[in-house]
Parts: sequence; structure tokens; C-alpha cells
Amino acid sequence: MHVLVVEDDRETAHFLQKALKESGHAADLAEDGETGQSLAEQGVYDVLIVDRMLPRLDGLSMIRELRGKGVRTPVLILSALGEVDDRVKGLRAGGDDYLTKPYAYSELLARVEALARRAVPEEQETRYVVDGLVLDRLSHRVTRDGEPIQLQPREYRLLEYLMKHAGQVVTRTMLLEHVWDYHFDPQTNVIDVHVSRLRAKIDKNFDKPLLHTVRGAGYTIRDGPA
Repeated sequence: MHVLVVEDDRETAHFLQKALKESGHAADLAEDGETGQSLAEQGVYDVLIVDRMLPRLDGLSMIRELRGKGVRTPVLILSALGEVDDRVKGLRAGGDDYLTKPYAYSELLARVEALARRAVPEEQETRYVVDGLVLDRLSHRVTRDGEPIQLQPREYRLLEYLMKHAGQVVTRTMLLEHVWDYHFDPQTNVIDVHVSRLRAKIDKNFDKPLLHTVRGAGYTIRDGPA
């Protein structure tokens, strides 16, 4: 990532620049809101880290100016003001996230990386293919070796998510979040039941299984052993 840190406290700014570099990212610095705005308008940054209290132009005003000019770069606001009203003002000014001081650098980094991921448009693939298994997202048609497979809506979503992450281990938590939206008790066996039903439909009567259970980790769909 290429990050812009707008922070008037030099010690803090240089710490963040050094820490981000050690985490594999590049970081530029600006000591006031006007300079930060000018740099941000160049559109070369993946994320902006903006202190709320800045000289020349305060952080919220800077963000409003950027949004007014069509700059959509994600912004993480840093502030010692942590009341609900303060956070709401920051988000309404155009910030995407709000972190209260003092903070742990690990949390700041996680938030910055999450903002960067969110800003990247997800590839809208229309077909997922694993060996002879094909899921067509436009027609919602699933086939294996040309034979149609009938799936219930939840089974389809489950297979779609697994095929989107083909070759990767998908955890139960990931399935809870992306397939079920946490809309049931995570202690139930609903995931195991649906995986079992899906496996029966896509692997039964075929020589090579594609849907595998990775003991203690989750599930994976792949051409070959898990």
C-alpha cells in the first residue's frame, strides 16, 4: 500500500512512517491539513491516515474538502476525542473509520489494510471452474462434467463461496459471515449439514472428490487431496 499520514506530531508521524515501512508499505507525511489535502488530491494513495486536530486546516475540514472534490480514497481518522458524537461527526465528514488515541499499532495496521481491501473493486467473475465442476453466476447453473446439479439457494451460496476461494481453506467463521451472515447460533451443526448435502450432490457418482474437510481448520474445494 501507499499511505499518506497527515499528522502534526512529528514523533508520532515518523513512528507511523517507520512502522508502516516495516510492515511492507510506503508512507508519505504531511504536517498540516492544507498540505495533506494537496497531496491527497493527487490520487496516488491507497489509504489516508488523518489526525483530527491539525494546523492550517483541521482534519474533518480537510476530509470534507476532499470528498467535495470527488476524492474517494479511504480515510482513517485518528483522534483523542472518543465520544460517540465525536466519532459520528468524523464519519459524517467523510471518514471511513475512526480510531481513538491511544491505540495499538497492530489495530491501526489492521484497520488500514481492511480499508485498502474494501476500496479495491472485487473481480466480478461470471464463472468458477474447478476440474469439471462449473458454476455459472449469470444463469445460476451448476454442472459437473456437463451433468446439471440441482442446488438449494443456501447450497448454491455455499458452493459459490467455496469455489471463489478454490484451493484455500475456508473456515467456519468465514462461512458464518459470508454465507449465513451470522443469522443462526454458531454452536449448531448447520454448516456441517449443508456441507454434507453439498458434497453428496457434487461428488457422488464421480471418481474424484473435490470438496474436502480440513480437520480442525475448515473446508476446501480443490482438484486433488486436501
